[in-house]
Amino acid sequence: MIPELGHFALALAVALAAAQAVLPIVGAQSRDPRLMAAGPALAVGQLISLVFCYGCLVWSAVVNDFSVYDVAMNSSSTEPLFYRITGTWGNHDGSILLWCLVLSICGGAVALFGRGLPSALRARVLGVMGIVSAGFLLFTLTASNPFRRMWPPPIQGAAINPLLQDPGLAIHPPILYIGYVGFSIPFAFAVAALLEGRVDATWGRWVRPWTLAAWCFLTCGIALGSWWAYYELGWGGFWFWDPVENASLLPWLTGTALLHCAIVVEKREALKTWTVLLAIATFSLSLCGTFMVRSGILNSVHSFAVDPTQGVFILTLLAITIGGSLALFAFRAPVLAASGVFAPISREGALVLNNVLLCSLCAVVFTGTAYPLFAALFHVQLSVGPPYFHLTVVPLLVPLFLAMSVGPVLAWKRADLAPALLRLWWAGAIAALIGIGTELGLHRAFAAAGFAGAAWLILGAFAELVERIRLFRIPLGASWSRLRAQRLGVWGGAIAHAGMGVTVAGIAGMSLALSTIVAVAPGQTIAFGGYQWTLLAMHDVPGPNYTAQVADLRIMRDGRQVAVVHPSLRTFGQQHQTVTDTSIQTNLLRDLYIALGGEQGGKVVLRLHVNTLAAFVWLGALVMAFGGALSLVDRRLRVGAPARRGVVGVPA
Repeated sequence: MIPELGHFALALAVALAAAQAVLPIVGAQSRDPRLMAAGPALAVGQLISLVFCYGCLVWSAVVNDFSVYDVAMNSSSTEPLFYRITGTWGNHDGSILLWCLVLSICGGAVALFGRGLPSALRARVLGVMGIVSAGFLLFTLTASNPFRRMWPPPIQGAAINPLLQDPGLAIHPPILYIGYVGFSIPFAFAVAALLEGRVDATWGRWVRPWTLAAWCFLTCGIALGSWWAYYELGWGGFWFWDPVENASLLPWLTGTALLHCAIVVEKREALKTWTVLLAIATFSLSLCGTFMVRSGILNSVHSFAVDPTQGVFILTLLAITIGGSLALFAFRAPVLAASGVFAPISREGALVLNNVLLCSLCAVVFTGTAYPLFAALFHVQLSVGPPYFHLTVVPLLVPLFLAMSVGPVLAWKRADLAPALLRLWWAGAIAALIGIGTELGLHRAFAAAGFAGAAWLILGAFAELVERIRLFRIPLGASWSRLRAQRLGVWGGAIAHAGMGVTVAGIAGMSLALSTIVAVAPGQTIAFGGYQWTLLAMHDVPGPNYTAQVADLRIMRDGRQVAVVHPSLRTFGQQHQTVTDTSIQTNLLRDLYIALGGEQGGKVVLRLHVNTLAAFVWLGALVMAFGGALSLVDRRLRVGAPARRGVVGVPA
C-alpha cells in the first residue's frame, strides 16, 4: 500500500510540475496576476508531493518491503538501518528520484524566499524550473519508476554495493546533488532574463546568493567524494581524473566563473551576456554529468550500470533543455546590451581573465573526458589518463593563481597595474622564499612551485583586507577598528581564496608522498619512510553483514610508538565481494596510510604510504566552502534588492 501511495504522489508531482511549467510563464507574458501567483503554490505543492513520495520509498526500505524491486536489489534485512535508508539513493532509480526531490526543494526555495522578486520575474523563473522538473519527473514515472513491484519477493534483499556501505559515500550524493541541482536556479534566472529581455544589477544581486549556495554544496560534495576514494578504494591518492570525477569538476569550474561574473553584473552591469551564457552552461554541464553517470557509456567505479534506453531518455531531456536554452540565447542575447564599460586593467578585467582561464580549464577537462566517447563512434578504443590532464591543466593554473591575488587589489573600472603589484610585494617575497627554500632543501621543483603558489594564494587572499584597514599606515588601533567594521562578504572572499591555497599546499605535499608494497609475516618489521612497521598479528572479526580479516600493525619512529592501526579486508558473503578498509593515522601534516592486500606465500601483502599534507587537500575545500557560506550570510546578500522600474512593454 505504501509504495502505491508513493507512486501516486509521484504522478501527482508530474501533474503539478506540468502546470508549473505553463501557467506562470503564460501569466507573465499576458500580465495575468492570478496565473503568475499560481507558480509559487504549484512549486510548494510539488515539493510536498515529492517529500511524501521519497518518504514512502524510505519507509519501504526501512520495513524491508522486498516486493519493491529497488528495495530488493539495494537493501537487505542484514544491513544496518543507516545503509537501508541510504540505499534508496545508492541506485539509479532512487538517485533520480532524489534528484527530482532536490529540484523541487530549489523550486520551493524560490517560491518561499523569492517574495521580494518582481512578480513577472519570479513567475518566469518558477515556470522554467517547472519545465525541467516535469521532464525529469516524467522520466522517473515512465522509465525509472522506483516503486515497481517484483513477484515473488525474495526472502532477503540483495543488499547495497559494499563499496557504498560507508558513511562518507552515504552522505556524498545528497550534498553533491544539492550542488548540481542548485545551479538550476541561476539557469532559470538566465532563461527568465532571456524571455524578459533584460539583465541588470538587481538580476545579478538575486542570482549571486543562489549561485554561491550551490557552489558551496558542490565544493563540499566533490571534496567528500575525493576523500571517500582516498580512504575507501585503497589507492592512496586524492584525484584520479576518473570520468565521473571530471563530470563533477566541470560545473564547478564554470560555476566559479559564474559566481565572479555575477559580481560584475551587480557592480558594473557589464558582462551580462556572458553571465547568462555561463548560467546556462553550468547547469547544462550538471545535466551532462547525470547523463555520463547513468547512461552506461562510461566505465567508472562511480557510475551506475543501467538500461541503455534510460540513457536515451536522459539524452533526449538534455537535448531539449540544453538545446532549447541555447537556441533562446542565440535569439535573445542581442537585446542584453551591456551598459557598464571598464578598462582592461581593472578589477572587472581581472575577473574576465579569471573567467577565460576557468572556462579554458573546463574545455580541456571536457575534451579529455569526452574524447574517448567520440572516438568510440569510429570504432577506436582509447583512454585519456592523468598525463594528458597534468600537461594541459597545470599551464592554465599558473596564470589563474597569479590573477587570483592581483585581481582583488585592483580598482573597479580603471586601475594601474604597478601600484597593485606593489601592494603584493610582501606576499610575493614570502612565496619566493618558501619556493627557494623547498627547492634547496628537497630538490623537488613541483613541490617548490606548489608551496610557493600556495603561499602566494593564502597571503594574497588577505592583501585586499590589509589595504582596507591600511595596516602599518595608520595607528594599529584605527586599523583594528577598520578590521572589525569589514563586511562578512569581504572576509568570506578572502577565506575562500585562501582555501584554494591550502588545497594547493596539500597537492604539493602529496607530490612528496612515498609508497611501497611489501609482503610481511606476523612479527616481521619493515623499515619504510623513516618509520618501522611491524605486523603484530592477523585475526578475523565478525561484522553486522560481513566478516573482516584484520591486521594489527604497530608503527614506530626513533624507538617511540607512533600508532597501532588495524587495516582490514571485509568480505560480504551475500554479494561475494571483498572490499578494502584502510587505516589512516594522521596528524594533519602527514598521513600514515595502510591498505591490506591478500596473503601470499604465508605472508600478508601491505600497501604502505607516507603522504605529506594529504589532509590539506580536503581541509582547503572545506575552507573554501566556509568562506562561501560566510559571504552568503552577509546581510548585504540577504537584503532583498529593490523592485526594478518597469519599462514600456515589459512588466515589472
